[in-house]
Amino acid sequence: MARPVLALILLIGFGFAAQAQDYADVVRNSVYVPVRDGTRLAVNIYRPARGDRAETRKLPVVFVFTPYRARFRRDDGRIIETALSDGLGLRSLLRAGYVVAVADIRGKGASFGHRRGFQDRTEALDGHDLVEWLARQAFSDGKVGMIGCSYLGGTTFHTASTAPPSLKAVFIGATDLDKYSFVRNGGLTAQFNTRPDEDPSVDLASVPVDADADGSLLKQAVDEHFKNTSMSGLWYSMPYRDSISPLTGNAFWEEVAVWKYLDAIKEAGIATYFWGNWHDEPTGQVILGAANTGGKFLAGPGSHCETPKDFDFTGEIVRYFDFHLKGVDNGIENDPRATYWVEGLGGEGGYVRSNDLPGVQSRPLPWFLGGEKSGGSRSKNDGTLRPGPGVSGSDSFTVDYDLPPPEYFAFWARPMDDKGLSYTSPPLSEPIRLIGYPHVRLNVSTDNPKAALWVYLDLVEGDREAEVISFGRLKLSHRKLSQPPFETLGQPWHSGLTADVELPVRGESVPVSLAMTPISRVVPVGARLRLTIAGADPRQRNLKDIQLDPAPKITVLRGGLDASRIELPLAE
Repeated sequence: MARPVLALILLIGFGFAAQAQDYADVVRNSVYVPVRDGTRLAVNIYRPARGDRAETRKLPVVFVFTPYRARFRRDDGRIIETALSDGLGLRSLLRAGYVVAVADIRGKGASFGHRRGFQDRTEALDGHDLVEWLARQAFSDGKVGMIGCSYLGGTTFHTASTAPPSLKAVFIGATDLDKYSFVRNGGLTAQFNTRPDEDPSVDLASVPVDADADGSLLKQAVDEHFKNTSMSGLWYSMPYRDSISPLTGNAFWEEVAVWKYLDAIKEAGIATYFWGNWHDEPTGQVILGAANTGGKFLAGPGSHCETPKDFDFTGEIVRYFDFHLKGVDNGIENDPRATYWVEGLGGEGGYVRSNDLPGVQSRPLPWFLGGEKSGGSRSKNDGTLRPGPGVSGSDSFTVDYDLPPPEYFAFWARPMDDKGLSYTSPPLSEPIRLIGYPHVRLNVSTDNPKAALWVYLDLVEGDREAEVISFGRLKLSHRKLSQPPFETLGQPWHSGLTADVELPVRGESVPVSLAMTPISRVVPVGARLRLTIAGADPRQRNLKDIQLDPAPKITVLRGGLDASRIELPLAE
């Protein structure tokens, strides 16, 4: 495989500018569109215009499928419209000569129906039907693209998995390839999709479709939303990959696993572009989405669905759809496959452009868990990370459940060095570049077989506050490694199947192997890396319901033939 072509781009955007922005104005209309089972979904259509005259030529369509209300009125009376924001480049697409359509999913916004499950096949097929409906309209040239981030990225990916004939290209952000491995990573739910559901009455703030002047249809639609399946209730009720959901009556994790439908996407020839940010937990799944579809990849330095800084994001979106929907020969197909931010590159940070996805060319750099930094008694936070295994020994801690309440959207972990065992490297004598997925291999025992492990990699630099740069989690009962059914870029994979789950024997050491969230940064001279091992995390919203009593004692073995260690992804 060819080595990456690296380029540092600091404080500038790059790529071709979007094509001339000819359309300063927009003409909007909204309608109810029935899908295959007759459920009426609210669709808002925005057409490029000059003044109040919409473009009469047939144009390609970019479609967004949202649970967050395509068009709604705030408490102050202001109307918020997804299509008129540029967070996903939609306003720029309108200026560049695209029709933009935004639809509410069933059971949300102004749409009728109720949601059976979170991104299920019903919702995917709804997306399929709307793509084909849009392709048939008088304003459409028959070519449709989709774009979205977070839930909207999921509706985009799931719709693509149904292979609508008119869907030519998708731009997917911050979503998963394998929902079980994401939502219940290592058998543990945390943060994503477990927040309380909004009351359906929130949807009454949606702006009714044009034909519903008195809002009576909106009220009827929202009445149906009270039958929606609870997202968190769905996830909490299925501990294993093959669990039968008591809410849907089937093995729901399998239904919503996009990887099962990859062949349909490939055979349909749908172009894919995946986007994430390094301080956002779904990015590990986003990389796998690109790896398994052959798609392009972009990562910025920010958090969940933030516009990548110092990058012409909207220009890239327009340029991508220009090529795939309009046939514009703009050279994007010849660009390197991956563009991603490397924190600390050149001192501040910059983008790398490579024909390989992040981490593909990295090699594992093992750092081993060692004993105390100096003589004296051992405490839980004075362990070392060292290049060799060292002498055999063990360290123990009792899981601390006295954690702060979770933030409503805790997209990233916080340092947990005061809640478990910590192992810290000496200050670096030279910088190291880490690109890819860290991998932790531990030998542990516990007095409670139901215990779980949380691991955190922190950057400790001078007087600055320590920063978590990678983390992972795993129930000890889910430790068995399995052959993955899709490309994982060499990461260990745990099936989570009932037959593969096994409680460890009390007090007996078991090997544990888990991947952590991907990393992309240069660790500078003088900085230290710290590995923390804990047994709970404040981002577990149901922590009070699942904590064990008494709290487990966990022992980590170090040294020996198969020493406990972290394997860092060292870039060449």
